[in-house]
Amino acid sequence: MHILESTPGANYELRALALYWAGQTDAAAKAAGVIGLAKSWAAGQIGLSPAASLQAQVSIPGRPALPELISPKFVKHRSMRTTEGRAALIHALTHIEFNAINLALDAIWRFVGMPAAYYADWLQVAGEEALHFSLLAGHLQVLGHQYGDFPAHNSMWEMADKTSSDILARMALVPRTLEARGLDATPLTRAKLAQAGDQAAAEILDIILRDEIGHVAIGNHWYKVLCDERGLDPVTTYADLTVHYKAPVLRGPFNLDARRAAGFSEPELDALQAEPR
Repeated sequence: MHILESTPGANYELRALALYWAGQTDAAAKAAGVIGLAKSWAAGQIGLSPAASLQAQVSIPGRPALPELISPKFVKHRSMRTTEGRAALIHALTHIEFNAINLALDAIWRFVGMPAAYYADWLQVAGEEALHFSLLAGHLQVLGHQYGDFPAHNSMWEMADKTSSDILARMALVPRTLEARGLDATPLTRAKLAQAGDQAAAEILDIILRDEIGHVAIGNHWYKVLCDERGLDPVTTYADLTVHYKAPVLRGPFNLDARRAAGFSEPELDALQAEPR
């Protein structure tokens, strides 16, 4: 990680480095840098200033010129029976993981005054999302493509923009809503890939599902911590936030076992299943 090589680690601070990597546009370099950042933090080479007010000097998130970002309704659905169709699906998953790196970094640098454990948790998420991105991007190359070869959409980051001024809304509507959809969708996607004969991709999705349960659990934990601090009921507050921020209506089937493992309570699951299908 070149940014830590030229200066002693004591001169570096986690949230400032998260902002640095959030602004980088080279996807592979961003993933490698974030993995390096997590290792440097674990080695005690980086400090933390939770109260520091940071301002981005570049566009956030930094992203490469490609993929072209288009409306979700224009994203083509391709047959899984072709190599190109499987590559398009892997590309879509790679793009999700790239967004997830940026979202975790944003949770670190943007929000001030949280406990040290909060920043450590989201750095863990960022590092694991970077690993997921690297695994999928590598598999995409095996299929004869690169990240950026297919159009993609920007729905996850649009919700991050909407919730940039309220950490409670961010925890509610990104990890617990958009990212939690992966808990429902990943087993079905894995089955399609395995049925198409792409066992390597299926095994990558096993890693992703395992880690994503932990990521959603982190979102659940800090959402409930914040609700407790503000004296709010998590279930009714979540319902209010979904309306206020125009979050997508979640439709089944739901992976209830994975959602329970990620910390959703039974009242929350009951409310989820009561939503219009």
